[in-house]
This record gives sequence, C-alpha cells and structure tokens, in this order.
Amino acid sequence: MKKAFGFFIILLSLPTLWWISTNIRTEIQTALAHEEQIAHAIHLPEVQTQLPVTLIDQHGQTFSEEYVEWRQPLTLQEIPKIAQEIFIASEDVDFFEHVGFDLSAIIRAVVANSNTNTASQGGSTITQQLVRMRYLSEEKTYERKLTELFYAYELEKEFDKEAILTMYLNEAYFSNQVYGIGGAATYYFQRPLQELSPAEIAFIAAIPNNPSLYNPLKNFDQTKARQERLLDTLVTNNFITKEAAQAYKAEPITLTIKDKIQNHPMYSTYVLQELKWLVAEKEGYTDRLNHTNNEEDKKKIKTQLDNRLHTLFQNGLIIHTALDPAKQMHDENKMTAILGTGQLQAAGAVIDNQTREVVSLYAGKNYEKFDYHRAFQGTRQPGSAFKPLAVYAPFFETTTHTPDSIVNGGNYCIGSFCPQNYGGYVYGNVSIRTAFRHSYNTSALRLFQMVGVDTAFHYLDRFHFRSVVDADRNYAASLGGLTYGVTALELADAYTSFIDGSYAFAHSIRKVTALDGSTLYSWDTEPEQIWSSKTVKYMRELLTDVVANGTGQGVYSSSSYIGAKTGTTNDYRDYWLAGLNDRYTAAVWLGYDKPQSMQQLEAYKIHHQLFNVLLE
Repeated sequence: MKKAFGFFIILLSLPTLWWISTNIRTEIQTALAHEEQIAHAIHLPEVQTQLPVTLIDQHGQTFSEEYVEWRQPLTLQEIPKIAQEIFIASEDVDFFEHVGFDLSAIIRAVVANSNTNTASQGGSTITQQLVRMRYLSEEKTYERKLTELFYAYELEKEFDKEAILTMYLNEAYFSNQVYGIGGAATYYFQRPLQELSPAEIAFIAAIPNNPSLYNPLKNFDQTKARQERLLDTLVTNNFITKEAAQAYKAEPITLTIKDKIQNHPMYSTYVLQELKWLVAEKEGYTDRLNHTNNEEDKKKIKTQLDNRLHTLFQNGLIIHTALDPAKQMHDENKMTAILGTGQLQAAGAVIDNQTREVVSLYAGKNYEKFDYHRAFQGTRQPGSAFKPLAVYAPFFETTTHTPDSIVNGGNYCIGSFCPQNYGGYVYGNVSIRTAFRHSYNTSALRLFQMVGVDTAFHYLDRFHFRSVVDADRNYAASLGGLTYGVTALELADAYTSFIDGSYAFAHSIRKVTALDGSTLYSWDTEPEQIWSSKTVKYMRELLTDVVANGTGQGVYSSSSYIGAKTGTTNDYRDYWLAGLNDRYTAAVWLGYDKPQSMQQLEAYKIHHQLFNVLLE
C-alpha cells in the first residue's frame, strides 16, 4: 500500500518536475543569451554623441555654431574636486569600492519594490547610470536591470574608476539639450567650469538627478532647493564645513544662458559646403568620383562621403575661416539696400588678393541659413564676363599679339554659329583694345578660333568651374554660352589669376582642427602659374580700360588700380561684373531667380553699384 501510494505521489510530481526543469532550462538559456548579447553588443567606448562644430572668423572669434546637443567634454583633472565629490556623495558613496553594482543597494530596492509591486526603485551606481546613458533604455523592468548589471560589471573590467567617473560627468544630462558638466557650465553661466564658484557648481550638479524637475529655466526654486541639499550632503561627508555650506547657500545664483551663435549665415552655409569639398579632396573621394562613370558607383561614393562627414561632425570640429565679419556685414547691408524691395536678386563674392581667401559672400536678399545660396549654387550664363578667361588671356598667352593688334568686328560665322554684336552693329578692323572695351562678340569669336577650343579649355580647366561640362567645349563658350553657367564665386576665383598670373583655389577655410587643437585638414595653397607676366600686363590694361572708357564706366575705387569686365546674356536676363582692385577680386551677378528681361534696368547700372560695394 505504501509503495503504491509513493508511486502515485511520484506520478503526480512528474508534471511539477517537468515544469521546474523547463523553467530552469529557460533561465539558463536566457542567461546564456544575455552573456552572448553582452559579448557581441558591448564595443566600448563607441558612443554616438554629437559635439559642437564651431566656425571661427579671421580674428579668432566664433561666428557660428552647429549642434543639436551642447557638449564640452573635460578631463577629470579639469573638473573641480567639489564637483566630483558632489556626484559621488549624492549618487554613489561607495563608488570606489564596488565592482559596478552595489548588492546591498539592489536588495534594498528589491524590498522596496516588492512592497509596492512595481519596479520603480533603482539602487543604481554611477557605473550603472553610465551604462543606462550609453547602452540601454530607461524602462524599469527586471530584465533590463539584469542586463544593466552585466554591462556595469563589463564596464568596470574595461575601465578604471577615474575613466568611468570622467565619462559619467561628461555624459550626464543637464536638461535643455545640454550634456556633461562642462557643457552645463558654459550653457547656464557662459563661463568654463573651472571659473564657477562652489555654489554655482552645486547648482548645476543638482540638475541630472531629475532634469525635468530640476530644469533651472522652468523650476529655478526646485533646483536651488536641491543645490542646498547637495551642500548639506557635502557637510555630512566632511568635504566642506557647515559654515562654508551656509555661505554657499547664501550666494546669489544668476544664470546667463548661452544663445546658439548663428551669425553670418551667408558665409557659414558656404563654409560647410567647402568642408565637404575639402574632406572629399583630402580623403580621395573626389579622385574616385572623377575616375568612374558608373552612376551607381558614384552614388555609393557620395553616400560614403556623407557618412564620413557625419562622423566628423559627431566628433566635433573647429573650422578656422577667413571671414572678415565687418566686410561681410558691410556688403550684406549695402547690397540689400541697393536691391530694394521686389524680386530682383544678386550674388557676390570677394576674395583677398594677398591671401587668396574668400572674405565675404552675398547669397541674396532675405537669405536664411541653408536657403538657395546664389553665390556658390547659382549657376548662370556669364556672358562677356567670361571672355577674359576663355578668349583674351589664352590669346595673349599663345601669340605675340598685343592690345593694339588689329581684329575685325564684322559679321562672322563658324558653321551655324553666327553671333551678333550688341545692338546688331557691324564694325570693321579695330584694335583688340577697342573690341575688348566695347565687348564685340564677333571679334571675340575670331580670336577664340585662332586660339582653338582645346587650347582655350586647357586654361579654363585649371580653374574650379564645377558646372562647366564637356558639352561646353565649343565656340559658344567664347561668349559665355555654357550649358549650365558659372557662379559668382567661381568667376571671382578665376579672375584672381589676373592679380599676378598665378592661381590657387580661393578658399574660406584656413584649417580644420579637432577639439584638442590638432589639425585635421587644410587646403594646399601652393599657387600654379597660369599666365605669363606679359599676359597679365595686357589683361590688366584691358580691364582698367573697360572701367575708364567702356562698358564698366560707373565702377570706381579709391585703390590705385581698378579693372573689370561686364557681361550681359541674351534678352538681358543676367548682368555680371567681375574684376579687381589692389586689395580685392570680386564678381557680382544681378538677375531674377526665375529669369526675365532686365532691359528696363540697364540704364540704372545696378550691378555697377553692387560691384562698387564689394570692392570697398
């Protein structure tokens, strides 16, 4: 009977044993899965953060900042001891003793949670909080908590305590998209952390415990109350005296909130585009793009470049530029005033002759950051302003002719290409000087044919005309008839070759540095000799004659030298002026975004007025 009863009991226990064994296997598999997840998921210290990108003008002053999150990482040595002590005393008093988690604190949290039937209490160490910031969500489940413990333990094996504390203080959230105690100091007080008083340090240290509740912009009194509790904690831990705490509590807290610097968007927008060109040039993307005709390959290369730029932006950059802020403001205000109301638009670029740097850009009236930037995106037909580069300079460079040599101004066709002079006038034999002064199209075409299309483009290809394509290698190019056209910046850039015959791509970026000051990128500024001294002499003569006696009358400068060339496209849809004085080389375009005739504006010489502003 006893045996039968025992056998019966065993039979009844089998389902229970099976259930227990199944759950044990499940728990083992879960633990193994967590272990495998940890082995494959932790790649310390890869963290996706975004540090500020700062643009600096030629005087060393910040004029623009690019960031979503405001961060200014510090080393532990740069973080005052009182700041370190506040977080250790208030968040994790046994920080230097535990292995990533505090078992006694966890037990207390479990007991508290069991009483409320929730998972709300944490018992988290600084290491666990860092793990949560970096790798995990903020959900309060036991599964997430278990993973957090594994990660914290792994983090303590990977880094020493000082490194973990440094990461924590640099990654803690201080409300208002501010991360790290260094960023909090400059955001809330506009001073480095090292320059804050103990009272101010304690004030910002109050925020991370609950960034919403202790947001000082919304709940100043709550933040101040927690600051005082933190000071009391320092007294309890014998870090400061009770008298010192009372003095710090009595100190007035005056916030000076940092505004995101966004000055001179016409210039800063271009700088960010030039940065892309610079990185592409230095890291081989440009060369790879130039050596493939496969559109799919080009798309992949461009995606790789975009990803590279994203990484650079996340790491933070300081971009040192040639911006002349006074010149930029002067040009913007005066050109906008000249354009007046209405839809008439303009683009302009100014390059310093000595440094070959872009010091000012005009992107158009009512411009806002990242809008259509007419100075470097606005490709339009350059008309006769292209002739000095495509016709006259190559002609003088490859022949023995002078400005006083003779060229015919009568009707002339090459195949079906039969351009006319302005107003349909026909001229006989004239000097090259006269043909240039009054911009005779038929004379320019004759000279271009003597030079030859291939020779002319041998020189043009050495400039940075990004929208000039193979289809432009024809006789229409002699008159600025291009498929897409050029930009004001490209035209000014090419005209710098008339300073002394040498050419180096005009840049806005002097150098790009990491946040630690190490140089990452800079342009090669070694100039290339394009024109001989003879050609430069002749071209400067012709350009100054245009201002004195030709289509450039109305252009003036206090400089000892001034030379320029005008350009007008078919149906008066674009007006151009490009040239230089002793200090600057500049180009200006005038027109409408949706092209239309401006013949009624011709007599007002608005583009002359704009050009004068650029050369001031």
